[in-house]
Amino acid sequence: MRTKVLLVPGWRDSGPDHWQTRWQKRFPAFRRLQLAAADWETPNREVWVEALTARIAELGAPVVLVAHSLGCIAVQHLAPLALAPVVGALFVAPADPETREPLASFAPVPMRRLPFVSKVIASADDPFCPADRSSAYAEAWGSRMTLLDNAGHINAESGHGDWPEGLKHLETLRREIDWKTQPREVVRAPRATRSTT
Repeated sequence: MRTKVLLVPGWRDSGPDHWQTRWQKRFPAFRRLQLAAADWETPNREVWVEALTARIAELGAPVVLVAHSLGCIAVQHLAPLALAPVVGALFVAPADPETREPLASFAPVPMRRLPFVSKVIASADDPFCPADRSSAYAEAWGSRMTLLDNAGHINAESGHGDWPEGLKHLETLRREIDWKTQPREVVRAPRATRSTT
């Protein structure tokens, strides 16, 4: 099974130098959440969730989400039915909408276990979300976590242009999903026979 990748940018979208945009150019099969310019600038939870729900349904299973910043939080607000086609997610530098007024409609952040394989990649010095908050997200969501040193918000401004390490994380996640969803051959041990003597 080869999964489809859906890129979910954060607040103000991912610009031309952002790793999400670079990945999309490098891998044309990768899809991306599209919103009106005003909706990227002034994020509204209902608008984002509705657009993300429709995009996932349009792609159909199996989908792997690659979300950055506020995009990570938008995923958490999806209804369980909307998440049904999703088989995995890579959450990079999740935002903390409870401390930033422009993102307030996304607060509070749902702290529920997700029904698929996921990983959070955060930075110890992210200016938009402290490491302990990212760790709390990962624990609540049932995600594995990698905490990077001095990686900022893991975007173009922090020097993560092509971000090849992120691609490695994505490929590892996709291989794990493939392994978990592969049909397994059940080998049964031969039945013991009773001796009649």
